[in-house]
Amino acid sequence: MSHPRLSLALAAPEALPSEGVIALFRPTAETDLSDLPKARLEAVQGFAPDAAALEAKGIKTRPTPGEGYAAAVVFLPRAKAEARAILFEAAARVVPGGPIWVDGVKHDGVDSVLRDLRSWTEVSDPIAKAHGKIFAFRAGAPAPEAWRAVEGHPAPGFVTLPGVFSADGVDRGSALLAAALPAKLPGRMADLGAGWGWLSAQVLAREGVESLDLIEAEHAALDCSKKNISDPRARFIWADATRYTSENRYSGIVMNPPFHAARAADPGLGLAFIRAAAGLLSLSGTLWMVANRHLPYEEALRGLFHEVEEIGGDGGFKLIRAAKPIAGATKAPLRAAPEAPRAVASRRRAPRPRR
Repeated sequence: MSHPRLSLALAAPEALPSEGVIALFRPTAETDLSDLPKARLEAVQGFAPDAAALEAKGIKTRPTPGEGYAAAVVFLPRAKAEARAILFEAAARVVPGGPIWVDGVKHDGVDSVLRDLRSWTEVSDPIAKAHGKIFAFRAGAPAPEAWRAVEGHPAPGFVTLPGVFSADGVDRGSALLAAALPAKLPGRMADLGAGWGWLSAQVLAREGVESLDLIEAEHAALDCSKKNISDPRARFIWADATRYTSENRYSGIVMNPPFHAARAADPGLGLAFIRAAAGLLSLSGTLWMVANRHLPYEEALRGLFHEVEEIGGDGGFKLIRAAKPIAGATKAPLRAAPEAPRAVASRRRAPRPRR
């Protein structure tokens, strides 16, 4: 099935130049790109699972944009500051006169972006289809300087960028988990879904830590963590934590896992993190994690670890210590009781489950 709006837009004469590289900003694994010339595409996607899926489809992919594109297609994220930053980059990276197509859905704010673009450049008439819109403008005039991605300062000594999880401050769940960690931790540690590195910094402040791997799927967040942590014991790994493997098992893992896919709560994401942690730990290793209190993780944890206990939390979060993974348990399917319906805030950057 072709993209509901992109196929209509590209049917117009001179929708795209006949030569040159076409940049795709933030396409996902599910984005239908069949109406575009695959050999000329370069996807700019910093979310590791999507990047891997695009590469598997034969689309050249990179986490940050290049230069001199003949045209671009921007698939808008929900976060407005991030959307503006992407459009700023697209306007700067496409050659003057090159078309920049902008595609988005209404509930992610495409109408607001359209109004903003019209305030500083000429925009084509939008094509409305499937609860969204697509329209184009030409590169040439620079985007407003206020749209440039500017580093935030969520805590003393830390920086973030628009769109990364908890960009405005330390996540409460992570703060609770950090406070509950023992004064001395095992030597070989990992932080699954490390984000911009605040929790990892708290781990490195504990006694006993000889090394710490920060495993993070969102490239922008990992870049922030590199600026936030200069400790030589830290290693920064751009990877999907649920699929990451290591030759040497860890003696301890901390994590504040995601639980949202798009707008819907999906406990399966947290379960995938739990399974990954059990597979990455030594048989004497320990996992410390935080989760929203209503999420049904205990049954899965008891199926993967010999020891499972709640070690604290508050009305919204629970802190769990799980130790001594059960040999071979990760080969069996995970089961969890269905969660009670509840409105919850996203654990990762929208619209995909990100850090």
